[in-house]
Amino acid sequence: MASNNIPALRRLPLSFLPNLLREIIECDFKFPVERVALTRELDHLGALSDAQVADLFGTFYRIKLSTQLENLDWVNSPAQFVEQLSAHLWTTHQLDAFRTAATTYANELNVVTALDAPPLPRLGISIIGQGVGSFDYVLFRKLRPHGTYFNRIKPENGLRILLDAVKARAEVHPVPYGHWYIDGGESADSDSTLTCISYAALEPVRAALLSRVHAEIERPGMGPEVLRSTMAALRPADLGVSGGDEVLRRFQVRLLTEGSGTQLFSTSFAQWAAREVLRRAQPVTLLVRFAPRQRQKPMDELLSAVPAQPEADVLGSLVDADMGAYYNWLNQQRLPGAAQSRFLVWFEGHSSALAIGPPMARGTVSDSEGDLKKLLTWLL
Repeated sequence: MASNNIPALRRLPLSFLPNLLREIIECDFKFPVERVALTRELDHLGALSDAQVADLFGTFYRIKLSTQLENLDWVNSPAQFVEQLSAHLWTTHQLDAFRTAATTYANELNVVTALDAPPLPRLGISIIGQGVGSFDYVLFRKLRPHGTYFNRIKPENGLRILLDAVKARAEVHPVPYGHWYIDGGESADSDSTLTCISYAALEPVRAALLSRVHAEIERPGMGPEVLRSTMAALRPADLGVSGGDEVLRRFQVRLLTEGSGTQLFSTSFAQWAAREVLRRAQPVTLLVRFAPRQRQKPMDELLSAVPAQPEADVLGSLVDADMGAYYNWLNQQRLPGAAQSRFLVWFEGHSSALAIGPPMARGTVSDSEGDLKKLLTWLL
């Protein structure tokens, strides 16, 4: 891919090019929609005239780079260049200029690489409050203005009903990496038509990563920047991950090495995984089930080489998940076809749910009775 686009790449400023090279290097491990977008981006860059390149990348060209950066082997190590560039921009007070240039480019790129609306309305489902009994917290506060709140939904077999609905969509509309089930705890039985990841299943990988982190922070002179670079360079084999889908393996490792708190808190894992799935895979169906996270402790304890038995913070996790559901909806709305998308959030084991979509009145409360299967028929 890079070889076929050498003329276009040679015209790009050094403050920008390594970022693009990093994306090309990772192309084989990207989701299909990402590969399509990258191909469209390169085609667009190749079609620009010299004057258009100068205009689009003018601010990038005006970024002053250090001799050290210019002499770095950025062709073979673009990720290292990008990390050092970030520190350079900060110390030379050029971060605002770079951000402006990046925003301008991203706005044009969004027009060029925009995908068509999905073959059916997107459906996002968030399940929150696992293990919570009584509480006095007002749920769905940020989502209520956008949809209908139901307070008499029968909770029996709720998880199974929702998983079966997701499975049915995947069977009727098979799309590679188009239907996902993310669980912040132990995943329920799910069909092979779904792409499934869970916090519990990745426990050995998380343990291996935390062991490496603990070893690194014990080294003299280790700082957060070096630690981040070390984590970013890790590959699945480094953490004992092998076999199966290489694209999915890489994605799971990046969730743990790049996400903040994904290694330690199940709610952070579920939220970040949902964000990255929506941003990168752009699925037509996404079910996210939040689970109780461990109670917060001092970071030294959390990163201990011999971690103590975690204590669950059930109510705190409910608050996290409620906000997480809101973010899931926001991120879904950034994708093509947002006007026709549907979203459902359910308080697991309880009668409270909220539905957002064209069939649902905004900012209303319904006392209609029915189970989640019936609610889905109203929503879809």
